[in-house]
Amino acid sequence: MHTISATTAKQNFGALLDSARREPVAIEKNGRPVAVVLATEELEKLVSMAEDKYWAHLAERNIADSDYLSELESNNFLDELLN
Repeated sequence: MHTISATTAKQNFGALLDSARREPVAIEKNGRPVAVVLATEELEKLVSMAEDKYWAHLAERNIADSDYLSELESNNFLDELLN
């Protein structure tokens, strides 16, 4: 990830946007990271990955807390139905 100062980001905003389309850009103020600029497509990927992990976690928790079939039991059941 490329890092630039807030002053440089302000002075070269167009170039910042162009850079962010290639890779995320960290912006520092007084030597400390304060923000990251990234392409919309990259944000959408991150959100999608987070949603997938969230739903997988919920499914795992529900399986552990209930009488749902395990993955193996589900596969065996489907095999029996299809054969």
